[in-house]
Amino acid sequence: MYKIAVMGDWDSIYGFGALGLDTFRIEEGQTEEAIRVMRSLAEQNYAIIYITEALAAKIPAEVDRYRTMAKPAVILIPGISGNTGEGVLAVRKSVEQAVGSDIIFNK
Repeated sequence: MYKIAVMGDWDSIYGFGALGLDTFRIEEGQTEEAIRVMRSLAEQNYAIIYITEALAAKIPAEVDRYRTMAKPAVILIPGISGNTGEGVLAVRKSVEQAVGSDIIFNK
């Protein structure tokens, strides 16, 4: 069975544990740890990795590494500090790539 992980600062992700998702606490300045954890999750049986926008901004090359792969799907979510809009832009790019045009925002 596939698993789902959530990565980010503790205040942003702790609630996901109550939903049965596996949480991985990565605090400010732990960039190398974030890369190590993401690679480990990708090698394991994780189909979806949710990652806070703030953390994804610190490791953009690692996040982009999985964009073209079927598994794991890396999905950006807003953190406790707020929504930066990067998650919506990532979904928009994915849809544009799959469909060939912007069917979400029609721009």
